[in-house]
Amino acid sequence: MNAGLLERKTAIITGAGSGMGKAAAKLFAAQGANVVLADLNKEAADQTAQEIDHSGQVLVIQTDVGDDESVQNLVNETFNHFDDIDVLINCAGVPQFFTPIEEMSIGEWDKIMSVNTKSIFLTTRYLVPYMKKREKGSIVNIASIAGIRARPGLNAYCASKGAAIMLTKALALELAPFKIRVNAINPGPAETPMLGKFLPGDAQQVEEDKKKIFIDSVPLGTLIKPEDIAQAALYLASDLSKAVTGEIMNVDGGRGI
Repeated sequence: MNAGLLERKTAIITGAGSGMGKAAAKLFAAQGANVVLADLNKEAADQTAQEIDHSGQVLVIQTDVGDDESVQNLVNETFNHFDDIDVLINCAGVPQFFTPIEEMSIGEWDKIMSVNTKSIFLTTRYLVPYMKKREKGSIVNIASIAGIRARPGLNAYCASKGAAIMLTKALALELAPFKIRVNAINPGPAETPMLGKFLPGDAQQVEEDKKKIFIDSVPLGTLIKPEDIAQAALYLASDLSKAVTGEIMNVDGGRGI
């Protein structure tokens, strides 16, 4: 891999306290970026910061990605600290237990849509004015293969990720005149702390169901690693993909075929 792909760039990464967001934060820092770790769980984001081996700077900002004021604060603090924002990785997300639609509560529906979809609207809304002024920027939204390949009982989750995909495409067209690129990644079933939260039952049952439900659905026969998503995000964030916008990249072991 080329070294220093993000040298002198500043990247905001939401959901940086665990899983794909944590992997992206560590990789981006290793590639020379200043990284802003945004997570509702500040303790987890602080832990990520401690694990980063970097030449740039690291800033942790506790953020509720579904809250307007909190996201505005994230963007403002980042710009005040670094005087620039080049990259946004919208990685924060929440899962859904397999739930029949008639049993889905309004509160749970709203939470899933807020974290998985509204967050992209909010971060982009507050970040884009900075990017427009400088006519540059890359936004990468972590959607899901569930946004194009539905599963029963994941009604709200599939809807939220499908919306994230179409929002990505709409923003890519809208922001292209300003040289701002917007792309998305569709992870397949991934080996992250979130995966088990889709499934009810004790730890043993969850592990058995992972095999039956998730691993067996992937043609390559293995769960996706957080680092796989981080590598794809690095490509889309860097100048390696300077001619790419509106792309929905499946990193799913063939699940989307």
